Amino acid sequence: MDFSIPAESEARHHAIGEFVRARLLPREPALLSAGFRAAEPELEELRGEVRAKGWWAPAVPAALGGLGLSLLEHALVSEVLGRSVFGHYVFGAQAPDAGNIELLHRLGNEEQKGRFLTPLVRGEVRSCFAMTEPESPGSNPTELRCRARREGGDYILDGHKWFVTGADGAGFAIVMAVTDPAAPPRQRATMFLVPTDTPGFRRVRNVPVMGRAGDGWLSHGEILLQSCRVPERQRLGEEGGGFAAAQERLGPGRVHHCMRWIGICERAFELMCARASSRTIEGQSRLADQPLFQATLAECRVRIDAARLLVLKAAWTIDQEGFAAAAEEISLAKFFVAEVMTGVVDAALQAHGALGMSDDTPLAFYYAHERAARIYDGPDEVHKLSAGRRILKRHGG
Repeated sequence: MDFSIPAESEARHHAIGEFVRARLLPREPALLSAGFRAAEPELEELRGEVRAKGWWAPAVPAALGGLGLSLLEHALVSEVLGRSVFGHYVFGAQAPDAGNIELLHRLGNEEQKGRFLTPLVRGEVRSCFAMTEPESPGSNPTELRCRARREGGDYILDGHKWFVTGADGAGFAIVMAVTDPAAPPRQRATMFLVPTDTPGFRRVRNVPVMGRAGDGWLSHGEILLQSCRVPERQRLGEEGGGFAAAQERLGPGRVHHCMRWIGICERAFELMCARASSRTIEGQSRLADQPLFQATLAECRVRIDAARLLVLKAAWTIDQEGFAAAAEEISLAKFFVAEVMTGVVDAALQAHGALGMSDDTPLAFYYAHERAARIYDGPDEVHKLSAGRRILKRHGG
C-alpha cells in the first residue's frame, strides 16, 4: 500500500492548506455568525479566488472542469478543507453537490448533463438529495414510502422527505421514489431530477438541529411532494436502479466525509492544545500540566492517526480495485472515524469549559452539527453489522 502522491500534488496540497489558514479561518467566526445567506457574497469572492488558482472542484474529472484528483489525493485535500466549516463549499467540493455530480456524470444523458450537471459543476446552482423520510427508517432505504406512478409520459411523485441538506436555495433535487412496490426490495426505487420550482414540490421548513434551523447550504429541509409531475426525460438512470445508484454514490462520499472529519479532529485538537497551554487553573499550574489531561490528549492523538490511516486505506483500495473491493474498509472507516471525531470534539469542548459551550469557538457548532455523522450515510450499527458479516464470511462463518 502506497499513500504517497506526486510532487505536484504535494505542493498543491501545501498551498491549499495555507489558503485555508490565511483566507478562511480568520473569516470563519464572522461568516458563521452572519448565517449562510448573509455570508454568501463573501463566500462567492473566496470561490473566485479558488477558481483563479485552478483548485476548483478537486474530485470532478478534468474534462468537466474540475481538478480530476484520484480518491486518495482528494482524501488528503479533503482533510485540509475540513479544518474550516466552509472549506469544502469554497472549493466546490461540498455535499450533497459532490455526490450529485458523480451521479449525473455516471447516469445522466446528454440533455440532463447540459441542463443539470454543467451548471452544478460550475457552481452556478446548488442541488439537494431527497431520500430520507420521517416515516421510514433512514438506515433501510428499501422501505421508502415516497411513490412515483406513471401517467402518460410523466411520473407523478407523492411523498414526504426531510433532512434534505441544502434544500433551501437549491435549484434542483435528486429525489428517490418507489416506482414498483411489488419489485424485490433493492429494485423498487428510482431517481428523478426535480427542479425545486416544479409545482407540487414544496419546502415546508428548515428542520431545527439542536436549536438552529440554519439557512441556505447550512440547513436541512423538510419537503412535501404532492402530485408533483416530472417528465420521463427527468428520470435519472433506469427504473428500479435508484437503490444501487445511491449505494455507489455513498461509497466515495463516505470517504470524503471521513477525511473531512479528520480535518475537524485536527482543528479541535489544535484548539484543545492551545487552550490547555494558556489556561491556568491554580497559581502557575496550567491545564496542560495535569496528567489526566495529558492522557486524554495522547488518546485523542493516537485515535486521530489511526482513523486517518484507515480512511486512506479505503481510498487507496477504491482507486486500485474499485468500490466493491473496498466495501469492508468503507464501513470500518465510516463508523470508526465518526466515533473518533465526536470523541475528540467532546474532549476539546471539555477542555475549553464554558468557552466551549459558547459560539466564540467552532466547537459548539461541531458538537451540534457533526454528531449526525454517526447517523447519516448509514448509522454506526449498520456499518458494524455489514463489516462483521464480511469478516465472518472470509473466515467461513
